[in-house]
Amino acid sequence: MIALTLAEISAAAGGTLHLDGAAATPETVVTGAVTTDSREIGAGDVFVAKRGEFDDGHRFAPSAVERGASVLIVEHVLDLPVPQIVVADSIDALGALATEVVRRVRELGRLRIVGVTGSNGKTTTKNLLRAVLEKVGPTVAARASYNNEVGAPVTMLELAEDTEFLVAEMGASGVGEIARLIRMARPDVGIVLKVGLAHAGEFGGIEKTVQAKSEMVTDLHPGDVAVLNADDPRVVPMAGLTKARVVWFGLGDTAEVRATELRAHARGTDFTVTVPGGEQARVHFGVLGEHHVMNALAAVAASVELGVPLADVVAALEQVTLAERWRMQLMGGRDGITVINDAYNASPDSMSAALKTLAQVQEPGSRTIAVLGEMSELGEFSGEEHDRIGLLAVRLGISQLVVVGQAARRLHISAINEGSWDGESAYVETADEAFELVTAGARPGDTILVKSSNSAGLRLLGDRLGEWFA
Repeated sequence: MIALTLAEISAAAGGTLHLDGAAATPETVVTGAVTTDSREIGAGDVFVAKRGEFDDGHRFAPSAVERGASVLIVEHVLDLPVPQIVVADSIDALGALATEVVRRVRELGRLRIVGVTGSNGKTTTKNLLRAVLEKVGPTVAARASYNNEVGAPVTMLELAEDTEFLVAEMGASGVGEIARLIRMARPDVGIVLKVGLAHAGEFGGIEKTVQAKSEMVTDLHPGDVAVLNADDPRVVPMAGLTKARVVWFGLGDTAEVRATELRAHARGTDFTVTVPGGEQARVHFGVLGEHHVMNALAAVAASVELGVPLADVVAALEQVTLAERWRMQLMGGRDGITVINDAYNASPDSMSAALKTLAQVQEPGSRTIAVLGEMSELGEFSGEEHDRIGLLAVRLGISQLVVVGQAARRLHISAINEGSWDGESAYVETADEAFELVTAGARPGDTILVKSSNSAGLRLLGDRLGEWFA
């Protein structure tokens, strides 16, 4: 975090500073990181005691102090010998502090902000942008999927006085949440990747999802840029909701930043990218899955708008071979067996894309195995979407389907009812059972995909299979 006095932090957070028993004054300067996780605290850091659904961060304040926290942001005074800023709501205070830090760094005149949202691809696109922009200047981007009301402001608070780029991943589970993050850090470039059924159950339907994602562009200014997916009919109307200049990306002719001559293979996708003005370049993109080309195009569009030469953008993209751990992560290798661990999260769109990639990279004469778990948070769409994935697996000719867990069982039943298989779909209750089934039946040259929502826990099964076949 930028250097602030205790008095400044208290004012920004809207709190009351308490110094009883602390060896500090209101003018004491704090430069440490800000976190809600006491396990991450280091000397001089700021601990925010967050109340959660199942726990209360105030319980971990003593541990934070033991680890070196220099100040606590709390909702009531604790009997601890460090400065404490008492606020009405610690999450609101965290957001308010982030807003002030962004404002101060903005005033220095160097910072430019890219906001990324969409039902799929946020983390991959954010990582691609970081890979490009950190070659240009000091860049801050979220760790993992730090994209909610806690993770996004924590990322913003990593800004330093010399930061040139902030890549803010902005997720939501309801209307108004992205707007809240935009008020903390309004982007110069706002990206909307795709609107799909991911989290549709939480949003209350696809219309609410569209409304929520639209918040990325509705508050942009005329001098800003909205980078929109020209191939998504739910994103296209957002052009009419923004004052910003629109730049389209996609695979079709209407896109200004577009990919053509795609060739997918087991180590990524090669394609030709065209940008506004007609400049082209061939890209050897090492992130597995043709669907990730759209994320790369969004990163290209934003980077070029920020003034990065296309050749430099392509060079940076070609150095990226993994979007993120547990996202189309290649593992294994023994006996030519490849494990694709893509079980960090799953929606109907990403599940379909992963299965299509599995079919695309299959070598002649080899087999494909899809180990699939639940797609969570789909609400009323859950049954029909699991049915659709089961049918897709059959129609793609996946050699073996292993469905894990009761919540995904309908996927297995749909595959059987399609009538194209005779025993090639198996259902098991647990990841351990899936491990035993796959390892017992695997053959040299097999390609194994592991895919589910995070809540299903199959990412650890993917790791286990990857180590087994290493």
